[in-house]
Amino acid sequence: MEFGYFTLSDNHYVGNTRSANQFVMEIREQALLADRLGYHSVWVGEHHFDALGVNSRPDLLLASIAPLTKHVRLAPAVSVLPLHHPLHVAETWATLDLLSGGRVDFACGRGYDRREYLPFGADFMVSAEHMEESIDVLLKAWNSPGPWSHKGRFFDIPEMEITPKPVQQPLPVYVASFSMTSIAMAAARGLNVIYAPFAAGMNFGGLDRAVGAYREACVKAGRKPGRAMCSYFIFLADDEKAEDYGREAQMRYFREAVLPAFTMKREHAPPTMHYFEKIVDILQNMKKEDLSDKSILLGSSSKIVETLKRVEAAGIEEVILYFNVGAKPNALVQEQMHKFMAEVAPHFDGSHRRRAA
Repeated sequence: MEFGYFTLSDNHYVGNTRSANQFVMEIREQALLADRLGYHSVWVGEHHFDALGVNSRPDLLLASIAPLTKHVRLAPAVSVLPLHHPLHVAETWATLDLLSGGRVDFACGRGYDRREYLPFGADFMVSAEHMEESIDVLLKAWNSPGPWSHKGRFFDIPEMEITPKPVQQPLPVYVASFSMTSIAMAAARGLNVIYAPFAAGMNFGGLDRAVGAYREACVKAGRKPGRAMCSYFIFLADDEKAEDYGREAQMRYFREAVLPAFTMKREHAPPTMHYFEKIVDILQNMKKEDLSDKSILLGSSSKIVETLKRVEAAGIEEVILYFNVGAKPNALVQEQMHKFMAEVAPHFDGSHRRRAA
């Protein structure tokens, strides 16, 4: 199993003195460290207007580290497709794939925060339909051997080709999957999936069942299942005091960053997102003692190894780790990144072992 670095750049906290600019530069520093420590990948979120996160351009941040890194794969977490024209997205990530020597993993989703849609004039109510058509445009742009065209509900693109083309053929594509709607999009096209464990637990009953649902959907669509990944919040703690700190930081994230983004009136959300009402209800009533391995890797290195062994058995091939959640200081985040690679990663086979050898 592979391990990656992951962040959504959450910085929306009461009394927080860390500026958005400062945090973006900290994320860049942490991403460079991930390469040096042997992580397999770096996944940087896209958020706008400090609605949840402060990094709006994962493509530019990753491009800035591409020449300074040798090994990590570079990925958005995720590109919010309904906010962009898919031709711009196709050109951007194909160019980064070229510049990085074929190290891009592309991941897409439709987001969950209506506040990020409004300033762009994007229609949140048709986000699923817009995303699905955008995926089709991306696949044509990246995979067509010659000129191609597209005519659909949202885009009417005359015959053309993009330049440059991705180095990787095909460029790996992941769909962020909270529900069967997204899983069906991925399965119908033979694409990979990436899960959030708490959503997989709530909507499918666990990561193993979520992976199973994806594989069944691929079989029904006549497609070979791809890779299944998941993200995880993480805090390694050697004693009760440290564990309590990790719980407090995680709850602060849920209360101050996530709930404002998830809270929406039913009439302001498409039917395919009404399950977020259940997520909001769970988070509003959650106490720090309720936190479990359904959402966070918390505790000793040995405990986290045990949890990740179960995650691996569920069919997950890569876990991307959210170290800097909850306004943790940069020095602590980097210490945690070191600790994970020294005490947890060696218990699993992956590129980190080959790099160490």
